[in-house]
Amino acid sequence: MAEPSDGARRPAAGDARSEAAGAAPDGATEDVRGKPVTRDRDGTHARRAGENVPDGPGAAEWPVRPELGLALNRMGIFDWDLDQAHLHLDPSAIEVFGLAPEEFDGDPLTLASRVAPGEGERMDRIVAQALKSGESSYGAYFRVRRRDGSLRWAHTQGSVRRDASGRPYRIIGVVRDATQEMGDFADRSAHDTGGRGGTGVVASTTAALAHARSVRDVIDVLRDTHELGGFESSSLVMGLVEAGRIHLVAEGPEFMPGSRHTRIDDPGWPMSEVVRTLRPRFIESAEDFAALYPRLWDHVRKFGVTSAAYLPLIAQARPVGAFGLLYSGRTSFGSDERNLLIALGSSIAQSLKRAMLYEQEKDLAEGLQQSMLPSRVPAVPGAQIAVRYRSARDGQDVGGDWYDVIPLPGGRVGAVIGDVQGHDTHAAAVMGQLRIVLRAYAAEGHAPATVMARASRFLSELDTDRFATCTYAEIDLTTGVVQLVRAGHMDPLLRLTDGSCCRMKVEGGLPLGLSAEFGQLEYPVTTRELDPGQTLLLYTDGLVEQPGSDLDEGLSALADMVHRGPDDLQRLADRLCGAVDERGGEDDVALLLLRRRTAADAPRAGGRLQQHVAPNDPEALSSARHMIRAAVRAWGSEGRADEIELVADELMVNALMHTDGGAILSLRMLTAPERRLRVEVADASSALPRRREAGEAAVSGRGLLLVDRLADVWGVDPRGAGKVLWCEFAVPPDEPQGS
Repeated sequence: MAEPSDGARRPAAGDARSEAAGAAPDGATEDVRGKPVTRDRDGTHARRAGENVPDGPGAAEWPVRPELGLALNRMGIFDWDLDQAHLHLDPSAIEVFGLAPEEFDGDPLTLASRVAPGEGERMDRIVAQALKSGESSYGAYFRVRRRDGSLRWAHTQGSVRRDASGRPYRIIGVVRDATQEMGDFADRSAHDTGGRGGTGVVASTTAALAHARSVRDVIDVLRDTHELGGFESSSLVMGLVEAGRIHLVAEGPEFMPGSRHTRIDDPGWPMSEVVRTLRPRFIESAEDFAALYPRLWDHVRKFGVTSAAYLPLIAQARPVGAFGLLYSGRTSFGSDERNLLIALGSSIAQSLKRAMLYEQEKDLAEGLQQSMLPSRVPAVPGAQIAVRYRSARDGQDVGGDWYDVIPLPGGRVGAVIGDVQGHDTHAAAVMGQLRIVLRAYAAEGHAPATVMARASRFLSELDTDRFATCTYAEIDLTTGVVQLVRAGHMDPLLRLTDGSCCRMKVEGGLPLGLSAEFGQLEYPVTTRELDPGQTLLLYTDGLVEQPGSDLDEGLSALADMVHRGPDDLQRLADRLCGAVDERGGEDDVALLLLRRRTAADAPRAGGRLQQHVAPNDPEALSSARHMIRAAVRAWGSEGRADEIELVADELMVNALMHTDGGAILSLRMLTAPERRLRVEVADASSALPRRREAGEAAVSGRGLLLVDRLADVWGVDPRGAGKVLWCEFAVPPDEPQGS
């Protein structure tokens, strides 16, 4: 509000009260028109002379304060700061949503669980349209779910505040309980249409059922119509046909023990009868009810039930369930009413069948997606890992998002996150093939850039037009060195030990498939360090994309959520996916969190020695043997020195004799979870060694038997075009340490 043009200061409310108190000790003063005004002792309420002031206990609070007047009419005030994404609700507004004051934290997403299914998306569209179109206000009716699961109507009216450039930055408005209002409207509509009132109920219910996408949505629509008086019945029940039984999914005023599941061939239940005969049953008196279904009557008569209508729900010539309406006071059904109820049952059956098919397809799609993801996450010494996958809430199609964790030799681990273009079974199939291929290339020992290039070429050679974005990180958990390659994917996030979160800038290349098509298979490698206690976050775009905001805003919101999230990795993953579940979305989400353990728990290397052994070079082999003996003494492994030297020598000789080219000998001491000396011999041959029985006169064939007997554990890992034979020897911590 602008200041007065003459520069004079406008008196504040407190100044006016002070002046009034000083000018008229008895509480009398004058308004701006010079008429006498009487104020209360606290100066907050004013009455002009001549006004009819009520007598009695309410006179001291007359006229009523605005906030009290709103609260008495079940209205509350909200103030929404769009820039800070913070929503303030006064106590009355919080009560409209059925929350306790301590349950609301100022986050608009907190209210999503209190709004009926489908209503949240509709409200988002209304608000977004008002913000984008430049409108100054909006209004809408919506339904709120009570704690007992029932629904009630509410209404909101918002005023949009904009800055000088027209950008919206704030919404101020009211929210109120509109259940009585909507009920009165339904009653007036039925009265105005006269005999067509029932037809209007069927039409409006059918229109609402057209938006139901799940069985729960169908039940909510029917309960909503019933609560607004559309059915004019005292209660409703509904059951679904499941394996020769009727499963009660919506019960009346009180659940009857033993009626949750009833057999279709049981004559004692009306819903079983209508499903069995495929004909409706209209019960027009209490006497008929008691005679036909005595077990059920003993339960419902205490609620004053006098008649009932039970309808089979038939879709595609097959019963899918039954629907019942119980009445108090009614004792007959006219032919028109019967026809309308039968028409209503047909509409409910079609919607119910559609919802059941939708849920089955969604379950099948999610099962297919889950089967293509890793069945379990391997335990990796030196790291804590949490993974999550969430399918899109809207739509039943599967997506191409995936994650993977690949244990690698030498205390390393590969972490993969990716997203195949599209949301259908084809995208899921491509994802499954690509995940396996990428995992195989990484396990073969290829460098991260080579892994990504080969995966891109594989995807381009598939009979598909899909591409994929991906990030591959190879982490050495002993040193903390991380090598990252990014193919059109989003940058990872890094959570520091103090909880703060930042974006890791990673050089990127084209998405997989496209890089091969355009001949740009050289992927840059970005090297970073992961300190003990720090967490690497890999994710797909479904975690950050939000309606009405750009990607940078989504990344900032994600970083803030990670910063404010719990320290426990599994709880943090649940928190991030929970936010996605609350807001919904049209994309699935894959998430991988990897935390390097603290220095006390992480594997540590006591040094690494390496030497190349060329073929036909006796000096190189002798030098390698000297290096082995020196390392064994320096690392305090004298107790197993002969075994280590003998096995290492056997591996080197085997590589020189049976492969073309030389060998590379590596020695390494690992100190967690126990002290182990690791010996590796790499060569350029892909042929795997095999154990064989040597004859008595044979001079070879006993090498691997010797390795198997002397080493605590040994194995072979593919490494690019060659392989690595490795073995480990446990060195007890109480052995003397060398100098």
